[in-house]
Amino acid sequence: MSEAKADFTDRLKSEATRLGFHLSGACPAVEPGGYHQLLDWIDSGKAGEMDYLDARRDAYRDPKHVMPGVQSLLVLGLPYRTAAPAETQPTEGRFARYAWGSIDYHDLVHQKLKTLKRWVLAQRPDAAVRGVVDTAPLLEREFAQLAGIGWTGKNTLLINKWQGSYFFLAALLVDFPLAYDRPHESDHCGKCRACIDACPTAAFPEPGVLDATRCISYLTIEHRSPIPRELRQPIGNWVFGCDVCQDVCPWNRRGSDAEEVGFQPLATQNPAELISLFSLTEDAFRARYRKTPLWRTRRRGLLRNAAIVLGNARTPAAINALAQGLVDPEHLVRGASAWALGQIATVAAKAVLRERRIDESDREVLAEIEAALANEPTREMPTGDADA
Repeated sequence: MSEAKADFTDRLKSEATRLGFHLSGACPAVEPGGYHQLLDWIDSGKAGEMDYLDARRDAYRDPKHVMPGVQSLLVLGLPYRTAAPAETQPTEGRFARYAWGSIDYHDLVHQKLKTLKRWVLAQRPDAAVRGVVDTAPLLEREFAQLAGIGWTGKNTLLINKWQGSYFFLAALLVDFPLAYDRPHESDHCGKCRACIDACPTAAFPEPGVLDATRCISYLTIEHRSPIPRELRQPIGNWVFGCDVCQDVCPWNRRGSDAEEVGFQPLATQNPAELISLFSLTEDAFRARYRKTPLWRTRRRGLLRNAAIVLGNARTPAAINALAQGLVDPEHLVRGASAWALGQIATVAAKAVLRERRIDESDREVLAEIEAALANEPTREMPTGDADA
């Protein structure tokens, strides 16, 4: 290894650290080791509705599809853990930790990558450089392992001995050689099954394999259709994403807290108050969430999830909000609201369902209403409780 190459790579890593990336490692731009496993996983149907993965399956084979002429990658990790999760009330729900803040992490990481790119170009003006963060067809986890950052846990997430797994992965692609780190070839999960056993929806059919169609993060973010009936109750109080398999991981007892102001939890997102969401118009939703990870679900997805969580809470205090959801322009929201009212199953909840049944024209929503009405009533509520 040339002294100049090693010196440049060390200075590049130092600049990355200065920008807040607590992890960094360099590796060659080669076919990632997990490429064929990705294809098998897609073909098995475990990717669910994430059709974009299959559409770009060939591109994942070589980083040159992300940047022609690429020779090296600097893989980076930016921590996002902040406070502990707050306790939730029956009309509240949980967001995954990375969505607690005021900013979409893509925007923040991209800004840091642009700064790092400018640093490289100041040293090597003729270089080709590109920064990416989980939107390009690049298997960041496999390259991170090749760059010595960590190993793939039984929950399929990258784990680092010192930082756990609460960090975003990003990569800087360059068209020249770097001093490469030794690949991380050891696995430190041992016999631990905490993540597998704790998953509420049994989304890990075997260690290191995720069935996305059962994963709460997938169901509440990527899945655009009604959530399958058998998975609604296991979702519990998760409105956006899920941290269960990370929260129980012993390696997450350590690690850095996020320094970024934009990652610090907003009072409205740890936890999230759900009743008011049903009053959000499209414009109001856009204004509140356009620059945050919540934008990914769009309004209809977030309200669908909120209805499921309120149904799981079975609180009559949610009846008025769910009645509003039952007349929402989006059939996805109406169907979920009908199911939730059926879970509450009080006389007042069933009255709302019967009234809506008269005017509902969507066949799937009507089926949800009929199924909800078939539920046995719970207890009678004192006057006024339904309006709480």
